[in-house]
Amino acid sequence: MQGLIVASRGFSTQTVGTGLTYMEQVDAVPQTGEKRGRGRPRKYPQSSTQKPASDAPKRGRGRPRKIVSELEPEAVAPSGPKRGRGRPRKDSGNATPVAPKIKKKDGRGRPRKNPMPNGEAETTKSKATPAVDIIPETGRSFWLMKAEPESRLEKGKDVKFSIDDLAAADSPEPWDGVRNHVAKNLMRDMKKGDFAFFYHSNCKVPGVVGVMEIVEEHSTDESAFDPKHPYYDPKSKRDDPKWVVVHVEYRRKLGKQVTLQDLKSHGQTGKPLENLQMIKQSRLSVSSVTPAQWKYILELAGEEPQEEFTKKESSDEEE
Repeated sequence: MQGLIVASRGFSTQTVGTGLTYMEQVDAVPQTGEKRGRGRPRKYPQSSTQKPASDAPKRGRGRPRKIVSELEPEAVAPSGPKRGRGRPRKDSGNATPVAPKIKKKDGRGRPRKNPMPNGEAETTKSKATPAVDIIPETGRSFWLMKAEPESRLEKGKDVKFSIDDLAAADSPEPWDGVRNHVAKNLMRDMKKGDFAFFYHSNCKVPGVVGVMEIVEEHSTDESAFDPKHPYYDPKSKRDDPKWVVVHVEYRRKLGKQVTLQDLKSHGQTGKPLENLQMIKQSRLSVSSVTPAQWKYILELAGEEPQEEFTKKESSDEEE
């Protein structure tokens, strides 16, 4: 086959001394080893001796394993409970475990002052707010009572009653027509010698206009039994009356009216009349007034407290 020319894979044709072409010589050489695949070239030539397969399990991806010496004893798993995540425990050694202190649960807010010894709970005295503020020196309480100074017909009867009408009365006037249970209970708390502001309501300029005194404590409101009265209540029975009255007398008229707008402007948060019941419960026709609020309202009217802050006479002397 000398002189045979073969063209293959782009190589130029030439003959060799053996009579075979170059490509035939290549094909004639037996190839050993595995077929090379695509990718990174091998670190070692094919002729080098391959490394014996290891008996160790095949390594996966991730952090390399630590080399453990054959002379080191195999690690023994701890017998205690499995540790969770978080702060490491303190080494207690063989010491006797100390029982944890049971902390008494405290409520939210300020820390307690001067805790009682021996873990006893401190007894807190109940701070019940009295329904009525009383001046200890006089034994008096203060109130605010509303009436309508302008004419208004109710069941054909005029319910108008002003500070001037009270001043013109020849005898103590019954404060009747109250049909609210909260106001009724406050009237039951009124004592002889207490003072009240006369308040004009349901008019063009409502406000405090005068001072009156409670001269007779609560009794049955007879107007609730009269069908012709504007505030007749058929549910009120004589053997079980629902409503009461107190009798009042005129004491003086304020030189300057303290309007509702004045009371509200001084009743905002942080101001002296902030907790005035008449502002917080505006629908009540009878409400309580603290001594401090009483003085402040008089100051708004340009006046000073008078007989209402002097010592009340004994009942024997009054009789």
